[in-house]
Amino acid sequence: MASGRIIKLVVFELLELAAFSIPTLVIMEQFATAYQRTRGSLDKTHYWLIVSCSIAYVASVTLLIWVPIKVLLHKKHHLYKKITGWRPVLLMCVILTTLPSFSFSIAVTEVQKNVNGSTVDLLPDSLPDLPVSLVILSLILVDIIEKVRIYPLRGSQKRSEDAYIHTSSLQQIKTVTDQVSKKEENPALSQAGKTTSEAQPQSRIDTVTGPQEPFFHSGILRTMSQRDVRGDLFLWSFLLWSDTIEMVRVAGHPAVYKSGWLYPVYLFSFISLLRIIFTPQNPLLGTLGILLQDLPFVFVRLSLIIVLGTITPILGLCKNVLVTVSFVYFNYLTKLRPFSSFETSPF
Repeated sequence: MASGRIIKLVVFELLELAAFSIPTLVIMEQFATAYQRTRGSLDKTHYWLIVSCSIAYVASVTLLIWVPIKVLLHKKHHLYKKITGWRPVLLMCVILTTLPSFSFSIAVTEVQKNVNGSTVDLLPDSLPDLPVSLVILSLILVDIIEKVRIYPLRGSQKRSEDAYIHTSSLQQIKTVTDQVSKKEENPALSQAGKTTSEAQPQSRIDTVTGPQEPFFHSGILRTMSQRDVRGDLFLWSFLLWSDTIEMVRVAGHPAVYKSGWLYPVYLFSFISLLRIIFTPQNPLLGTLGILLQDLPFVFVRLSLIIVLGTITPILGLCKNVLVTVSFVYFNYLTKLRPFSSFETSPF
């Protein structure tokens, strides 16, 4: 009987393969249907030609790129350990699946705008949301699988909060022990250190405090307060891309996909997805989030609001502006002399 580890590996690989191949097939079929409508004939030769080309493309990249790299990563562990800061699986998905899918999503609207050189278009009143949502959903699914792969799927996982409390307690105990040892070794030095501490400004000694977090030991409240890092991965993986999902949704508005605004919307949405290539704990991820998503989205959303009205939420624009300004202020401006003084709130 196959072990749980083998079953987990097979299920994960099949899910990733489905997420890698299905979006391209769906988008290409949508493009084939749209192109067939522009022909105005019952002959489906062009339809089946486009569908067969999409199948050939997916089969080629799967057999020539996806499978060899997957086998190499599983067999050559020393090579996998040398990969730092980025994830090759997500890179393949972004380049080989997301990029062609977004390109043919634009082509679906372009082939229906001008039929046989006339100004009559066959565009529907609203674009179907399923194909583009499927592309982003597949990308998020691969991201979740790559994150949850290192965790066991059975058994309870120790909460990160408990680990943090345990680590903090050990650090506090160690600090107190060191202070007691130093006092016992040299009382004169201890007295000098006390005098120096009293001479320091009170603002440097105070620590930032806030409302105390509750902790429940038993009862229904303890059951309701259960949190597992594996479940949180699913939540935060979707919340992380909510801004990009909202931007792609704007592309389905008639005023956008029937005009040239469709190109910048899809372009900057794809650029924002490039962050998924990097590892979740990459130190550059915060800066990349500003440069690849929030800052470009400020200009795109502001331009859309000025030209087309509030087809994109004002809340999204405020979010991008506040995130960008706060990141620059707290990471860079606070290092300058006028903003470098440390102060704490009395509450």
